[in-house]
Amino acid sequence: MIRPDIDGGQGFDFGKTSPRYARSRDIYPESLYQKLTAQGIGKPGQQILDLGSGTGVLPFRLYPSGACFAVTDIAENQIAYARQLALERHCERMSFCVCSAEDTGFADDSFDAVTAVQCFHYFDPDRAAQEIHRVLKPDGLFAKVFMDWLPFEDEIIAEMERLVLRYNPKWSGGGFRKYTYAFPKWAENRFKTVFVDSYDETLAFQKEQWLERVLTCRGVGAALPEEQVEAFRREYSQMLAAYDEVLHLKHQIHIELYQAI
Repeated sequence: MIRPDIDGGQGFDFGKTSPRYARSRDIYPESLYQKLTAQGIGKPGQQILDLGSGTGVLPFRLYPSGACFAVTDIAENQIAYARQLALERHCERMSFCVCSAEDTGFADDSFDAVTAVQCFHYFDPDRAAQEIHRVLKPDGLFAKVFMDWLPFEDEIIAEMERLVLRYNPKWSGGGFRKYTYAFPKWAENRFKTVFVDSYDETLAFQKEQWLERVLTCRGVGAALPEEQVEAFRREYSQMLAAYDEVLHLKHQIHIELYQAI
């Protein structure tokens, strides 16, 4: 993928990270899933379209709810790994599709809910919103979710970002400041807001787990040649040796829930 407003137009492909991504990106706290289910995302028999699924983190975590999932991503390798995980875990209520959020190919009024976790900022917002509205049933729900680390509140994270920028100066994914909600233009005449929540949570990572998670980020594994990824891995592993085995890292989780109008 190439976006002129992301990383100075440098290309990236999360499919390059799929083996690590499948191992390391199930990192969202249980509180996130509890809030989603409390708002009606994840019910027995519910048809849910998950956009930008990666290797299927959200569908697998919500699978026990009894919902059925269409797992989608633009990266073919991500969907291949998600499909394999579903076979291994005997998740029969999942289907898989390589497609963009702007053109899914699904029929009108197909889904009770659509979810997009950690990915909406990669979409063309107006075209994606139009497509989401089209495939949702009347009064269907759209959940837009993201979670970001907080470099201005956590020196371990700030140190990691400085290292990423040394290897990849074009990376624009650092320096996150806390998000404040405003009703978005793409939602006008399509959706009404039914729930918004932003909250901080300190997440615990084993050092190796955190290293693997960082290696899958857009500025490292999704963009750099493999030899540079390996050099980054060695150097960051040495830096992490200075810390305790369990890292407690500050994040902000943000949930927006919309209803189709």
